[in-house]
This record gives sequence, structure tokens and C-alpha cells, in this order.
Amino acid sequence: MSPRPHIPARAFTSLAALPPWLAHALRAQRGPVPWSAVTRGALAAGPLLLASVLVGRTSLGVVAAIAAMLAGINDRPGSRRTAVKRLGAPALAGAGGLLVGTHVGDHVGAVALTAVLTGLGLLAGGMSAVGPVASGAGTQLLVASAIGAGMPVPEAGWTRALAFIAGAGWLLALRLVLPTPGAMTGDFRFDGERDAVAGVYDAVAELLDAAGTEHATARRAALTAALDHAQDALAGPRLRRCAGSAVERRLHAQYAAALPLAEAATALAWAAEPLSERASAGPRRLAAAVRENTHTGPLPAPSRSAPALRALDDALLHAADAFDQGSGGALHTRRRGARDLLRAGFGAGGREYGLRIGLSFGASVAVALALNHAHWYGRHTHWYWLPATAVFLVKPDLGPLVSRVLCRAAGTVLGALLFAGFAAVLPRPEGLVALVALCGALIPVSTRHFAAQTAVVTVLVLSLVMVGGEPQASVSRIAETLLACAIVLIVGHLPMPGRRGGQVRARLAAAATAAHAYLTHVLDGSDDRAARWTLRREAYRALAEARAASARAAHELPALARHTEGTDEVAAVLERLVDTTTACAVHLDDTGRLTARHRERLAELLGELAAGRERVGLRAPVPDLPVAG
Repeated sequence: MSPRPHIPARAFTSLAALPPWLAHALRAQRGPVPWSAVTRGALAAGPLLLASVLVGRTSLGVVAAIAAMLAGINDRPGSRRTAVKRLGAPALAGAGGLLVGTHVGDHVGAVALTAVLTGLGLLAGGMSAVGPVASGAGTQLLVASAIGAGMPVPEAGWTRALAFIAGAGWLLALRLVLPTPGAMTGDFRFDGERDAVAGVYDAVAELLDAAGTEHATARRAALTAALDHAQDALAGPRLRRCAGSAVERRLHAQYAAALPLAEAATALAWAAEPLSERASAGPRRLAAAVRENTHTGPLPAPSRSAPALRALDDALLHAADAFDQGSGGALHTRRRGARDLLRAGFGAGGREYGLRIGLSFGASVAVALALNHAHWYGRHTHWYWLPATAVFLVKPDLGPLVSRVLCRAAGTVLGALLFAGFAAVLPRPEGLVALVALCGALIPVSTRHFAAQTAVVTVLVLSLVMVGGEPQASVSRIAETLLACAIVLIVGHLPMPGRRGGQVRARLAAAATAAHAYLTHVLDGSDDRAARWTLRREAYRALAEARAASARAAHELPALARHTEGTDEVAAVLERLVDTTTACAVHLDDTGRLTARHRERLAELLGELAAGRERVGLRAPVPDLPVAG
């Protein structure tokens, strides 16, 4: 779950007056310093590089440190089990890319090398449309393939791949073994899950406090994010099908008990009537019980004067019982099958994604090889910097294109200038090794802004390159980055086959389909609440992904943003429809029939959705269901 942007209150007016593409580039995120991630970063790339220098295998240490750096960028808050997939899958893809890049770089010419890497770009681009982990894997696949083809390392390709896996594996081992500071309650192995589940109860309480106010919509979105985060934290890869320890079963039960609470809170927020502080006191006590691993004690019961309040009271009683028993509970999630993954990767969104990344990556490889052949780089072949930079610039899920370009250019200039100053005074190699360790520690903090992250990564990579035997190359790095920015901007604005904005429409169509399924289930009068909660979670998760994709597209330059105009309005209608469906479900549970307000609101939203679908060219089902009840 991404922290909210940190902007001083007096700065909102000035930022609002700026064009969206420029305002986005100036926004930063906020939140507490992730000290555990900072510690892992300090113990990752720097010590690996130091060990390799001491044993005389510096080149392999550089590769391992690069892998640890890339894993550090993916090191996000969450459970240890989730970290295995989030860090491990991209590392394996990166090792494969390094192996392929080394082999083709050693055995084929420039034209064939460009063709092979362009094909990898097409593959990785389509794969990146599947989800965040697949996107990280695609990024590392391309970056590592460029490094393998261009970095002058004497070792064989399989040796480099093993060093890459070892570097990422070292950071993953630190993630699994080191406890989180301040999270030693109970079994520290599950501190990520415990914090995620407690966050759900806190989000429920905040939504109840915001009922009847202008902040209700934002708080409901925050509740969705908290539920997504907890669901991911608990549903990470496992050897056994079910939770294997009493602690984990208890956390599963606590998460499952939060779902009816979230449903009741959403219905109360939909009613738009302020609530007393007593309504949110129970969820806050439940959040404290999760964090402290204690019993809930007596919970204050809210008034039972309305169906949603009665649902909230029943959910609190159920939660108290579940907390005491701790017998486990379903996560109400369904695995995506191979057909779903293929549809995401090869559908309209995946094809557009793949073409943009493949063209940008291939063009940057071709330009870099041409400049290398023309001796732009002198005796030191490091042409891989240009295509590797293009990969981070062209990934649509990392933010709007122009924002990434501006931040990357500014961050590279700053990082190169800082490194030039450090290189002039630091002893070699010990000073540079210490600089690598420092940058590794700063990466978790620098991820709050792309320019800051770029500056830190630039200093780290330039340090690695110099330790590996190349001279100081700050000026050429700046030139290559600016060239990559120009390539990506040009490719990003080229006409593409099909309609532009395919990724946004694919996310929006998925959200509409999920909302349709959820509404149909509720209006059919099914008593299967477990299935309803699963459909509700899928609808809200798909809706959050659609809103995020639409928001990123809206912050592009006007030439690109115009292709997705109106999609944010359709996403807002879907959001209101899913909220209304939840309110209908709670009311039907209590009375067995809908009120005139529910029926009128559903009919109004379905009409708005049908009109919005036609306006933006969305091919997705719009339910035409009887709402009489």
C-alpha cells in the first residue's frame, strides 16, 4: 500500500495551478522511515561488494551488488511470505535475462543482438501487464539482459547468473531472518501479517468516523487498500495449502472477521449520516488486540437503530468470538488461472504495453550499439546504461511518462554530480564500498520520489562501475540518460496499432465485469456470504487498479492524456455502484427487500454507467437487472 503524497498545506494551491503532468513530477510520498528496510539495504550491496573485493572476485561482486540493489527497490512493507514472491520472482527473471544477454552478446553481431533484445522487450512488456510482481520481473529481465550483453565481465554467463541470484537471495535472506524493530509481539515472523490485519481494523474505524463527511470516499478507498494489503500479506506462497501454525491461523481468523465489519462500515458511509464515536471504538480495540496479540475484552456496542448499525454490531460480536477461538478463516480470494494471465499479457493492454517497451528498449539498444561502434565510449564499453535507463523510463506502471522523464533526468544529473564530488575525495576501493553501503541504506527512503531514487541509484551504480575497474563516467552517464529520455518520449508519442489507452480500458473493463458479478450475486438473493465477500473483494481490488491506471494516464502530456479522457468518470461511477451494491447487500440481510432509495440509486448508476461506457468506448457488460425487491 503506497503512502499518501506529502505536500505542505499551503503548497496545494500552487500545485493545483500547475499542469497535471508537471504537478505529478513535484509530488513526493510521506510516511515513517522504514528502519528495517534501511538496515537490510545497508547490509546488502555494500558487504557483498566488500567480500568480493577481499577474495579477488570484484566483477562477480559488482553483479551481486546490482542484484541486491534491484531487490532493494522491490523491498516493500508486507509479510515475509509475500517478500519471497516479490523479491524472488524478479531475481529469477533477472538471472535468466543476464544469461541470455551474456550469451547473445558474446556470439552474435549488433543487428542480431538488437533483434533479440527487442524481442525480450516485447515479451517483458506483455508480461508486465499481468501485475506488480510480473512487472518487476519484466524490468529485471530487461535490465539484466542489457547488462549481460554490455558489461565487460570476464566470467561465464552461468557464473554471472549465479552471482545475480546470490545477491538478490542475500537480501531476501535478510528479509526473512531479521526481526522488524518494534514488532516483537508474539512470533516476529508474522509481524508483517499482524500489522496488515491491524491496519484493516484501523481503516474500518476511520471510515466510520468519516461517515456523513466529505472524507468518506477517501476513507473507503483507504479501507480497500488496507484489505488488499492484508489479503496479499496472508496469501503469499506456502508449501502447505492451509496455515500451518496457531499464530497464522489466528491472523487468518482476524482478517476474515474484518470483512463483515468492512461491509457494514461501507453501508453506513453510503447512508451519509454521521455516527457517534462509540461506533468506531470497537474496531479500534480490535486493531489494538491484533497488534498486541491479546484478547479483545468487552467491546462497546453501537446503536442498533438501522440495518447497517445492526450489521456492525453483529460483526463486532462475530469478531470477538473469532478473536477468542482463532480457528482460521478463508481469505476470500481466488487464484488467477493461466487463461486469465494470458488474457492480461496478450490482450489489448498487454499488446500496447509490450509494443511501447519493446520499441523503446530495442531503439535504445540500437542507438547505444551505434554510438559504441563510433567510439562514443572510448575504450570503455558501457553502452548498457542507455537501454537499462530506457526500461525504467518506459514502464507505464511506474508513473506518467513525462513525470518519469523529468524525474529521471533531474535525478541522474544530481546523482552524477554528487558522485563526481565523492570520487574526487574518497579512497579506493574502501571509500567507494562504503558509499555503496550508504546508498543501499538510502534506497528504501528514496523510493518516495522517483528523482531521489534515481539520484541514489546513479551514485550506487557509478560506484560499482568504478570499483569494477572503469574510470569516472559521470558526464557520459548524464548524456546517455538524456538520450534515453528523448528516445522514450518519441516512442511514447508514436501512433500505435489499435486504440491508445488499452491498458487503462483493460483495467476498467475488468472492474466493470467484477462489479457486474458482485451486483448480480447480491440481487439474486443468494445466502452464500462467503461467495459474496469474495466477489466484493474482487470488485474493489479491480476498481482500485482501474482508478490508479486512469489517474496515471490523466497526468500524461495532453497528447496522450486525451486518449483516456472520461475513464476516471466511469471509474467513479463504478465505485459508487459497488458501494451501493454493498449497502443493498447489508439491507437485504436485515429486511429481505430493498427500499425505494436503493432501487432508484441503482437504476441511476446503471444508466450513468451505460452512457459512460459508450463515451469512452468500453467493451464490458453493464447489468440490466430488475431492481425491484
